Parts: sequence; C-alpha cells; structure tokens
Amino acid sequence: MSHIGKSPCDEGAVLYGTARAPCADAAQRWTLAAAILGSSMAFLDGTVVNVALPAIQHDLHANASQAQWVIESYALFLAALLLVGGALGDRFGRRRIFLIGVAVFTLAGTACAFSAGVGALIAARAVQGVGAALLVPGSLALISASFPQERRGQAIGTWSAFSGIAAAVGPVVGGFLVDRYSWTWAFLINLPLGAVLLGLCITKVPQDRTTHDRRPGLDIAGATLATLGLAGIVFAFIEAPNLGWSAAAVPGTLLGGTLALVLFLVVEALSRAPMLPLSLLRIRNFAGANLLTLLLYAGLGGGLYFFPLNLIQVQGYGAAAAGAALLPFVAIMFALSRWAGKLVDRFGPRPPLVVGPLIAAAGFALFALPGVGGSYTLGFLPAVSVLGFGMAVTVAPLTTTVMNSVGSELAGLASGVNNAVSRAGALLAIAVFGVVMRAAFDPALESRIAALHLPRAVQREIEEQRPRLAAMTPPADVDPMTAASIRRAVGEAFVAGFRRVMLVCAALALLSALSSWLLIGGAPRAGPAAGRRA
Repeated sequence: MSHIGKSPCDEGAVLYGTARAPCADAAQRWTLAAAILGSSMAFLDGTVVNVALPAIQHDLHANASQAQWVIESYALFLAALLLVGGALGDRFGRRRIFLIGVAVFTLAGTACAFSAGVGALIAARAVQGVGAALLVPGSLALISASFPQERRGQAIGTWSAFSGIAAAVGPVVGGFLVDRYSWTWAFLINLPLGAVLLGLCITKVPQDRTTHDRRPGLDIAGATLATLGLAGIVFAFIEAPNLGWSAAAVPGTLLGGTLALVLFLVVEALSRAPMLPLSLLRIRNFAGANLLTLLLYAGLGGGLYFFPLNLIQVQGYGAAAAGAALLPFVAIMFALSRWAGKLVDRFGPRPPLVVGPLIAAAGFALFALPGVGGSYTLGFLPAVSVLGFGMAVTVAPLTTTVMNSVGSELAGLASGVNNAVSRAGALLAIAVFGVVMRAAFDPALESRIAALHLPRAVQREIEEQRPRLAAMTPPADVDPMTAASIRRAVGEAFVAGFRRVMLVCAALALLSALSSWLLIGGAPRAGPAAGRRA
C-alpha cells in the first residue's frame, strides 16, 4: 500500500504524450485494454505485496529490515529507472519496450513466488522493479501513441475508472489469497494476467513507428548515478538499526549515496539529453509542485507501509480485512477526482495545494490515536477517510499545476518527473521511517518487558527477536498467560513506534503545505514561462 493506485500526473503523461500515427478504431480499443491491464498489474503489485508482507516475514523468518527490502528493492529500480523506461519506449518503440517490461515483470513475479529464502525474494523483487520501470510508462505511452489528442480525454477517463477499480479490489483479492492459500499467490496472480497481456499485445496492438532522427538520447550515466545514490541512502537507513550507525558500512554507503546524487545533478546539468532537465526546476510552480510531491508522498508511502503491519501483526486482522481497510481512501479519491479537478480553475493552484496537505496532515495525526485492540470504525476509519479527502483535494490540482507550469511540448516529460519524484519520496521514507520506528519501539519494548519480570533466558530470546518488530513470537516454553503478556508488550511497543511514524508523516504533510504557500503562484498560467522563476 506504499503507493496506492495512480501516481500524480499519470493523466498528464497520457494527455501530452506524442502520437506519431494514431491507429485504427479497433486497434485503439485493444491498445486501451492492454494499457489498462498493464497498469492494473502494477497497481496490484503495489498494494498486494504490502498486505502479504506479514505472511512473508513469518514464513521466511525475515526481520524487519529484510521485510523492508522486499518492498524497497522493487521501489528502488522503479523510481530510478522510470524516466529511462519512458525514453527507451520513445527510442525503440512503445509496444516493444512495453512487451519486454511485461515479460520481465511477470517472470520475476513468478520467481518471487517460488523463492526459497528472503534473499532470493529480494533479488527477484529487484528484477521485477526493472520490469515495472518499462511497464509503467509504457502502459501510458501506448495510449498517447495510439489516440489522437482530441480522443485522449475519453481514453483517460476509461483508463482512470478501471485503474480505480484495480486499486480498490487488488488488496482485498490479494488478502483473500494470502488468508486462504499462501503469500505466494500475491505474486502468482500476475502470471495469468501477464500471459493474457502478452498475447493481447502481440496479436492486437500495432507496433508504433519511430523515426531515427527524432529518437531521444538515453541518459545511462544519469540513471546509473540515480540508482546508486538512492540505493546507498536506502541501505544506510534500513541497516542502521541492526548494524549501528558506527558500523563502517552505514556512514560509508550514506556518504557514497549522497555523493552519487550530487554527481547525478552535475551529469544532468552537462548532458545533452538529461533524464531530469534542471532547467525545469527554475520554474517556480514546477519546483514547488515537486517539493510538495516529494514531502507528501514520502508521508503517504512511508506511513502506509506500516499500516497493514499494524493491522495484521498487532490488531489481529486477516490479510483480506487489512486490504479492505483502505477502501474508503480509494473510494473518496475516486468519487471526488472530477470535483477536485475544477478547484484550480476556480481558486488557482495555491489554495487547494495548501488546504489539501493540511487536511492530509490531520488524517495522519488521527492514525496516531488508536491503541491495541481498538475498533476499526472508531479508530482507523476516521483517519483513513480524512487522509483520503486531503489527498483528493491535492492530487488533481497537483497534476494541473505541473502541466500548466511548462509548455505542452514539455508536459509529458514534466509529468514523468513528478511521477518519479512521488515514487522516490516513498522509497526514501520507508527506509528512514524504519529508523523512526526502531527509535520508539526498542525503549518501549524494553520497559514493558522489564515490568513483566521474566526469567533472563526468556528476556534474551525476546531480545534476539527485536529486529523482527511486531513479528516477534513468545518463547515456546512460557505459559499461555505469560505469552499473552509478551504479545501485548510487543504490540504496545509497535504502536508506540507507529504513532511516532504517523506524527512524522503529519509533519511532512504540513511542510508540503508550507512549500505550496511559499513557492506556488496564486493563479495557473500555461506556457513555458508559466510560474515565477526563482
């Protein structure tokens, strides 16, 4: 659930993409079906795996850091290579790259299902992230390459509707499969979908034509540095709670990752075909919208990573119930998307991009209220609903602001950058929030276990399991009453960490509102000079 449903600016990527030669009506329908199915596979994976994570952690005896890597290895390559995937489609053909992405994604997902250990699963997830980096922009590019400008609005509406359905149904179906069968079905579900999609693309979707003189260059150096930079920072924050900040690998990878990102900016400034044109960041509205995206989606992705863990491992929900817990969020986003899209026209971009994150901050704060054993209706439902309303107010105006801040010839690139920023924010937040969680969990657990006056051998066994967080299990030789007390202590310690994580999410949302207030202009203006330049 770290990235629920559509990313910001997905519609913009479709609307402003390049249609070299729109295809016939029948081919357009099949192409739209392929794009919907491809996007749905990515949406399913982005939500189902989080619901399956507690079962994965239990069956593979993974600690909390390894569980984070199951999510992060996929998210790392998707975030770092997303713009490269789009450029590859422009250069070698959208259909061809999309097919490769679907094949890699499907085969890697199957490898995930048959992984015998957590290391193999993490490696397969990394490969799946590479496939997703080709699949995700390819599914949107198929629509923009096949539909003329005047017909894309209807195609976007159809694609968005089915995407909303996938976002709503995916976690519930995935949770049902986990509860009824095994977590492996969270990955195997992609095998029949991928097979159908490959057959559909090969037989029904026409190959788009590209001209050699218009093919953009590939920023291999930039993509490599972005991947290394993000990987170094993510590794440092995920492993720090276990290795300690004094371990050479932690500050070393943190420094190396930071230097790689600095070099990335240098390379982008000098490149003839950069994946991130730094000139875009001089457009104030664009810079403000992307800073908002980075902060708000960091809170959303990082906070909602821990939400299903809380529901399943602490509150005792099944995977299907945990998957259904965010249905109000998805429903509110879907129901209010058209209304929210008109807010910029009526009020300008700044008011909704300030008010929306403020509402989202209140939603995050509400997540910090429930303890162990509270009801969903009184505990989590208000938080889910308020957060959904805040995001609904924000996302459509955010997309409009990004699109209006640049000229139409750059809108496709601008939307891709914003999409990648949202994924990078979630990627970094999940890593950093692991440190935040452990900083609260460890002392809370220590105090609660000390109060139980357990034998030293039992305390040592609990201490050895501390890296597993809420997946810890009481020692087998304790009596049922003591085991229940230990489980209660672990649950309360996790909730202490969860509350701190959600308060950090609320702070990030407040900062995103502040960034909108300071950087985003009061009225939307289209064109390459839109927005005030810093």
